[in-house]
Amino acid sequence: MQEERIVTIDDRISADEAYGLACQGTALLWRGDYHNARQLLTALSNRADRRSGKAGRKASGRPVDPAAVFHLPRAQRARTLGALLVELDGNYRLDLPRAPDVRQACREAFGPAEGPRRVSLQTLLGIIGAHEWRRKGLEIAALGGRIHPHYGVFAPIRNEYVALVANTPLPALTAACSVAFDIGTGTGVLAAVLARRGIRRVVATDSDPRAIACAVENIDRLGLNPVVAVEQANLFPAGRAALIVCNPPWLPARPTSSIEQALYDPDSQMLHGFLNALGAHLEPEGEGWLILSDLAEHLGLRARAALLEAFAAAHLTVLGREDIQPRHPKAADASDPLHRARAAEITSLWRLGARAAGI
Repeated sequence: MQEERIVTIDDRISADEAYGLACQGTALLWRGDYHNARQLLTALSNRADRRSGKAGRKASGRPVDPAAVFHLPRAQRARTLGALLVELDGNYRLDLPRAPDVRQACREAFGPAEGPRRVSLQTLLGIIGAHEWRRKGLEIAALGGRIHPHYGVFAPIRNEYVALVANTPLPALTAACSVAFDIGTGTGVLAAVLARRGIRRVVATDSDPRAIACAVENIDRLGLNPVVAVEQANLFPAGRAALIVCNPPWLPARPTSSIEQALYDPDSQMLHGFLNALGAHLEPEGEGWLILSDLAEHLGLRARAALLEAFAAAHLTVLGREDIQPRHPKAADASDPLHRARAAEITSLWRLGARAAGI
């Protein structure tokens, strides 16, 4: 941001004044009490949500299609909330009244300190939350253990997709050829589940160095190093496997921040990359497991017909499908503008096979 568009504020500013400045593109450098800054961020978020809610309603007061709500300017909302800044000193110390010690959390997210920096409070709160997840870990029933996510790596808090991989019957071929690939492994949770299920060799790949470091750490914690190999790769490793699993980002839209990259897949690039190369990496009679929510369909971002056409274009056939309903709190939150879509959402494990040439 340009320096002349930054104003210094403190506890005396009203939420309405701060929101007006943020909407105009002015950055707000906070110098007051830390907890008051958090309250101000909540107030900004509430005002942004109310604005989105009003824009997403017809004159009759009835909600429009969820796609119209989703397509409201997400980037504008992100810019508005990202306008509230705090300053860290050269050691990542946050010098505000009642501020927590954020130094270790910031080192995990940014690496070694290289001097003072300004960061949005929203980003800092995400960093603090990620640090707590990394420190405490998330209990994964299918593993009988914990996964410790790193900042910027998708955390398996929605365990329904993990349950699908844990409970779907393994392909018969894995009895003779016990090799599996986990494409876009993230924390390594699905690779670990496959190893716990008895797959004797799992190759887990990711293109993000953060994810690689996270997966390596988790596989080591779980004692699965003899079974799971973690490799940095753009989708597939070398060779073929009897089972190839992929849980790509579910929404074909552009992320508004780096932390959203695990949630959004612009133009479905990863999805199509996986599908188009799957057949070349499957053993004959092997299976590809695509874990995908249909939320994008309920939001009007992708049609079911388009997904099926993508399977056909990649010369894949659907061998079966396992479905599970969401269990996360937003699915039951009627105040969420996207409630109808979230309540109807189904997460599916598509069992895909390579179609023979000429068929």
